[in-house]
Amino acid sequence: MKPTQKLHELGQSLWVDNITRPMLREGTLKGYIDEFSVTGLTSNPTIFDKAIGAGEAYDEQIATVSGSAEDPDGPGANSNENVFFELALADLREAADLFADVHSRTAGVDGFCSLEVSPLLADDAKATIDQAAKLHAKGARENLYVKIPGTVAGREAIEESIFAGIPINVTLLFDDQQYLGSADAYMKGIERRIAAGLDPVVHSVASIFMSRWDVAVADEVPAELKNRLGIAIGGRAYRAYRELLDSDRWMRLANAGARPQRLLWASTGTKDPDASDTLYIEAFASPFTVNTMPDKTLEAFADHGQIGDLMDPGGGDSEGVLKQFEGAGIDLAALARRLQDEGKESFDKSWEELLQTIADKREVTAG
Repeated sequence: MKPTQKLHELGQSLWVDNITRPMLREGTLKGYIDEFSVTGLTSNPTIFDKAIGAGEAYDEQIATVSGSAEDPDGPGANSNENVFFELALADLREAADLFADVHSRTAGVDGFCSLEVSPLLADDAKATIDQAAKLHAKGARENLYVKIPGTVAGREAIEESIFAGIPINVTLLFDDQQYLGSADAYMKGIERRIAAGLDPVVHSVASIFMSRWDVAVADEVPAELKNRLGIAIGGRAYRAYRELLDSDRWMRLANAGARPQRLLWASTGTKDPDASDTLYIEAFASPFTVNTMPDKTLEAFADHGQIGDLMDPGGGDSEGVLKQFEGAGIDLAALARRLQDEGKESFDKSWEELLQTIADKREVTAG
């Protein structure tokens, strides 16, 4: 039995953090589903920028939609942004169809693909809410998540989108407090649906980014603490997740028929070339969670991954490890805020680069 199948059977969903048109057309994604127990997919602007900019796979559609990718309900008709969403949704519909059986078999718990709203809207709740609704409707797939950043400003958009019945992947979370903030927004949306007599089942995941912690402190801590911070932060977040699922508040919602917002481990590709390429996959083996990983990490884990003990619902030794980092001068709360701010800036930059790639491709295909 492959390590990927074993991890799946232990109760964790394995998603791949990549999508390209060749992956779809050449059967690579189908192979991941059949051979590596992959049950979902995530995307982001950087992934699409690389996919669209590499080769000619998207050129024909770019030429076709450039004159018709209009948004009749708002500004930016025929914009590079609208062209991008046409390209991305074409890929994600095809991917979502590959996961349709999983989505049906799990009663909507699994089998999702994710598309991000424009990160430039992160501080504009109303615009984010409007775009999330339009993208989900245009995607025309039940198993399409819309990704909304889990910033303080994003929580209003998360709550309103959940209340509207839109499945949401909360992105850009870094610690237990940011996770709990997004979970609160999710539950408020569900509580409002129950009060309004609406179906309480609206699926969601909360994506917490792990490897960036270790990158951030790599040059600031002693050797014995290298590549241990992300795992310890994850242990604390997992404890918060399990405690929330046992809380009176959640039990009341579950009793009304609601489904939990699952915790998703993101940024699980190893950045340190001296560390194991399956470090974060093995560390975050935990039931009723999702791990989305780059395709190279997925392939590496399928080849030589090892599964030891599952994560401790009580956090294991994470608090002791975190105290060591604090003793080394790391302000964990401040670093969490900094990582989220830097992540937001990085998302903005990636988005601008993506739109420039679209503009360049439009110019080439117009000729």
